[in-house]
Amino acid sequence: MAKVTDIGPPDFRTMIPPVIAKNYGKWKYHERLRPGLLKHVAESGDALYTVRAASPRLLDIGTVRDLCDLADKYCDGHLRFTSRHNIEFLLVDPDKIEPLVRDVKALGFPVGGTGRCLTNIVHTQGWLHCHTTATDGSGVVKAIMDELFDYFENEKLPAYTRIALACCGNMCGAIHCSDVAIVGTHTRPPTRIDDAHFAAWCEIPTTLASCPTGAISRHPAAKSVRIEAEKCMYCGNCFTVCPALPIADPEHDGVAIFVGGKVSNAKTRPRFSRLAIPWLPNNPPRWPEVVEAVKNIIDVYSRKARRGERMGDWIDRIGWPSFFRVTGIPFTDKHIDDFLGGLSTYRTTTQFKISQKGDHHGQSDHSRDRTENP
Repeated sequence: MAKVTDIGPPDFRTMIPPVIAKNYGKWKYHERLRPGLLKHVAESGDALYTVRAASPRLLDIGTVRDLCDLADKYCDGHLRFTSRHNIEFLLVDPDKIEPLVRDVKALGFPVGGTGRCLTNIVHTQGWLHCHTTATDGSGVVKAIMDELFDYFENEKLPAYTRIALACCGNMCGAIHCSDVAIVGTHTRPPTRIDDAHFAAWCEIPTTLASCPTGAISRHPAAKSVRIEAEKCMYCGNCFTVCPALPIADPEHDGVAIFVGGKVSNAKTRPRFSRLAIPWLPNNPPRWPEVVEAVKNIIDVYSRKARRGERMGDWIDRIGWPSFFRVTGIPFTDKHIDDFLGGLSTYRTTTQFKISQKGDHHGQSDHSRDRTENP
């Protein structure tokens, strides 16, 4: 028998509520009773209630203790955090639901985010921690959710809606399949190279290898490197391995907005988000341009889409030209994908058949691909 160590995550089966352990794999159905309240019913007739609340993701220890106190009081100590930073309290006594909701709201946490609501925004580290970020994380999210707060607490949207934010193009928050994706964007290559400290801070082989487009070359005269601006895609990978190549630019860094992505395979295929707005300025602490743009997209979607249509499904139905028209977003040359590897983004599913040249079905399928990528 292998030696027991503390390496790796603990066994989740030691931490789940007894009702889940008892009925594991034997759940019959679930209901959304109202925004922020779910009910799961097992084949045995046992019921589990879930109260969902939003969190700001970055929590101090005092707040975590307050949340744990509520879990001890109402849920026998059982709660969990979702991948989108929602807090879910798991309880079996329906008489405890309303008192729990009151206490959660008294702590300042809104209850909602289920059904046809806007769920909590998942985001990356931002200026608090990340070295390659082009915008902030929690600051932008706070400003946006202050405006869209009503969509979290009430079912006013056509379908479940996800917004996500990544602070740079590396997207460690995996936001590429969200209804609305907000991405921090560098627009200048890291040409302010610190030759004086390069040898102490960096290694030339690893710096050269860090560039996905081969834009970095040796500069023997300075015992350093140089960047070919035409090849640079502003990803910041080189700065990760070499601090002598700073990429942050307060004047030119900004925010791009993508729309129409989803992970779900329900009704229509999963899809990547597509570019809607190529650049908006960084204007902390409230980012008014970004907030206005996101709110406009969500408001138009809530009015125009049919019930059950995700953002991408709505855009597919009306067409990209109509999307730009009804949202008032200008279409520019930046929306044309001229990246060398751009052909691979034309299709993101295996749900089509390659036909021989001249086959009408094959031609129409490829033509449809092009219309999906304005």
